[in-house]
Amino acid sequence: MGREELLSAVFSKEARSRLDSVADVISDRVLTEFSSARSQQVLKDVDALITGWGCPVITESVLELAPRLRLIAHSAGTVRAHVERSCWDRGITVTTAAQANAIPVAQFTLAFILLAGKRTFDAARLLHVNQAGFVKEGLANDVGNHGSTVGIIGASRIGRLVIELLRPFGFTVLLADPTVSDQEAAGLGVQPVSLDELMAGSSVVSLHAPVLPSTIGMIAARQLAAMKDGATFINTARGALVDHDALRREAATGRISAVLDVTFPEPLPSGDPLYSMPNVILTPHIAGSMGNELTLMGDLAVTEIERFAAGEPNEYVVDRRALDLMA
Repeated sequence: MGREELLSAVFSKEARSRLDSVADVISDRVLTEFSSARSQQVLKDVDALITGWGCPVITESVLELAPRLRLIAHSAGTVRAHVERSCWDRGITVTTAAQANAIPVAQFTLAFILLAGKRTFDAARLLHVNQAGFVKEGLANDVGNHGSTVGIIGASRIGRLVIELLRPFGFTVLLADPTVSDQEAAGLGVQPVSLDELMAGSSVVSLHAPVLPSTIGMIAARQLAAMKDGATFINTARGALVDHDALRREAATGRISAVLDVTFPEPLPSGDPLYSMPNVILTPHIAGSMGNELTLMGDLAVTEIERFAAGEPNEYVVDRRALDLMA
């Protein structure tokens, strides 16, 4: 990991106890580099390596120092920054705790979808301005969540979890994802549509697509202009997926609202117009695991070690194809 204090933040005492019961833990201290004599002594004896945020890159030369290594269990999301393809060439299994990290992101998204459906932030702003003179009946007639349409862009790990969380609320859920067949969409309980159809037909749009050359800037002027008056756009994926100049122009009209947990660049420079728009909520990339949520990822990494120790297949394996689709 990148720093020592992450160990206690990500791994609870219970998780550490579980790990001790199935493995000989060679090092109780975090390795923040792989070049020192101590690190090299640790690497030569490991069958499994637990990694986390800020892990130094596992290169071919590092693998030469770890001849017994068979599993890399990552206690966070993407492994693109620290696991080189040579790990797969050597047949090493790589797992991720991205599924655990998806839980708080999906919960964050659900909360904002429900609040957006009630026009909560519009009402709060009007109450602040008008105070005792606020008239609730002045809100739009289409306020509310019952029977409303939510659009999900991308049936990613988080996108699918959001779809699952939406089920009890009676929404019509549209899905734009060219990789999902009609049969799979039916199994998810969603209506497959094109991106343009989704943008035009949804009261709330939530973005969960991966960052690929083909998806950068996918939410541009045409897509934003197609949104209904009063609709809300939510982005907890990556800022690069959205044309921010187009978003500024559309949001400046007051016609739509936006909830942006990610931006491009991140953070936005001081003085950016999005900071001061009353219909835009900016949060500092907090949807993912924070505080007590971090242990969800540690627990999942330990579970993968338990499976490995028992000779069972690992569940959240990252293959070469998945690597290319990771954030």
